Amino acid sequence: MRQATRHKASTVWVQVGDGARLELHHTPWWRHIYRDFRRYRVTADAALRTIFLTQGFWASCIYRLSRAGVKHAGWISRPLAALAQKLVEIVTGISVPAQCEIGDGLYIGHYGSIILSPEARIGHNCSLAQNVTIGVAGGGEGRGAPTIGNRVFIGAHSVIVGRITIGDDVVVCAGSVVHRSVPARGVVMGNPARGRY
Repeated sequence: MRQATRHKASTVWVQVGDGARLELHHTPWWRHIYRDFRRYRVTADAALRTIFLTQGFWASCIYRLSRAGVKHAGWISRPLAALAQKLVEIVTGISVPAQCEIGDGLYIGHYGSIILSPEARIGHNCSLAQNVTIGVAGGGEGRGAPTIGNRVFIGAHSVIVGRITIGDDVVVCAGSVVHRSVPARGVVMGNPARGRY
């Protein structure tokens, strides 16, 4: 179940999974990029390799810059953000719209065919593999995109759709199709996804 309440001026809390709270605080864009960079540094041998050869990091950087540009919309920042986003989509195959809300420490391990809905909300320190789709599904009041908690791993070729919540510390195994909410610390696999909670 999803509940949103305002807490201070810049923080939105969303109930996720078994009661853990998803806090997406709005820090400066450069701090988000630094925290994303730290996640990549765990797996890469050198900082230059991460910066110049990791397409997932390019996509997260452009997302962070575009989000900052759209939030502080100027007459020049919106077209530049849109152009940068489109260029990253063409080069990497990763589509992360500026309207998404994504916490610190986003890790995209591989490039190619990663599609996120503009309505998606993703917590801190989440990992996305290649060919992941997080999209809108459903009808009427049930229509919407997923809210994904903190420290979630989403395996290759997985699809997560609908107005559902994925709790903290969940593992979505490769090739899963998830259209129902998953409690915290669950493991789901298959099409349709079934899990151990």
